[in-house]
Amino acid sequence: MQLEDYLGRDDRIVLPIASTEQHAYLSLGTDCILAERVSVDAAEPLGVPVLPVLPYGLTPRFAAYPGSPTLRVETFVAVVTDLLDSLSAQGFRRILIVNGHGGNSPARSAAAQWGASHPEFRVRYHDWWDSPSVMDIVRSVDPEGSHASWMENFPWTRLPGVELPADPKPPAEVSVHDPVRFRGLVGDGSFGGAYQHADEDMLRIWRAGVEEVRELLESGWD
Repeated sequence: MQLEDYLGRDDRIVLPIASTEQHAYLSLGTDCILAERVSVDAAEPLGVPVLPVLPYGLTPRFAAYPGSPTLRVETFVAVVTDLLDSLSAQGFRRILIVNGHGGNSPARSAAAQWGASHPEFRVRYHDWWDSPSVMDIVRSVDPEGSHASWMENFPWTRLPGVELPADPKPPAEVSVHDPVRFRGLVGDGSFGGAYQHADEDMLRIWRAGVEEVRELLESGWD
């Protein structure tokens, strides 16, 4: 009933998408936590609703790490397309997809294909961590960082009682696709770099991410 009332004055909604997967010493839900939280922090002052995060995405190389389920590409693309069909049929005409997982890039193509066949609607796809202002701050803090490194180590993605290694990890070999070989090469799951940086730096990165999502909600529909 609240959303019916909302649709009488606005037609925007945010769909966060992510993946449940190993993140070395961080939460299995790291991508989910970040995608949903950055969406909520950005949308709340605008009164725009945020859907619960889609928690499963594309992570086939992590199959040898327990707790890292993956969808097939065709399944994932079908789910994203079905959600766009469903939301648009309910009256949401501007849909912002906020992605928290690098492996989910086929969703960008799915959104573009859907948008091309539904010109009366607007759909935007945004990798929140891979945007200009976020990456500018990331590089100013530490140019070395990747999956499960300091770049994803926020106060809300840490696990209580888990101690992180003090020394940075050398870059891991991540070009193989066989899950068992991949785990043998990557080890703890981090792709390399420091495991943690100061919370002050992480919060600067976070604020930039929130501001960019909010800007898209406000003026990113043309």
